[in-house]
Amino acid sequence: MRGPVLVLSCAPELVQRFWLNDYAPSVPAAEARRYPPLDRIAAVLGGQTEILPVPIPLLCRDGFNEAYYGRPERFLDPGARLACSAWSFVAAEEAEAAVDRMRIDLASGAWEGRYRQLRTQASFDGSL
Repeated sequence: MRGPVLVLSCAPELVQRFWLNDYAPSVPAAEARRYPPLDRIAAVLGGQTEILPVPIPLLCRDGFNEAYYGRPERFLDPGARLACSAWSFVAAEEAEAAVDRMRIDLASGAWEGRYRQLRTQASFDGSL
């Protein structure tokens, strides 16, 4: 007899709806390619399966991209980007250009104009 199994993954079709796609579309695209569809995981596991979304808390400590949904400044830190392996699948020049666009939009208030509500949103229903 086998007990319950919990698999924490991302829905690849939802990864690119995160705002990071506006700045660094190759990063979410690389991430989406790395995850099998959730129904495929369920089929491989067999038996009775249930797929449930996991809300991402505002102050999530993990270093995956969506964990920074309300803290975009974290992407300016090279260490924070290195914590998410998808950045390593993007050409360095492209990643630097994306970070420069973020830096400019954060400094000008453009990011706030589009995504201000995320700064205080308790959780984010992303691809997790």
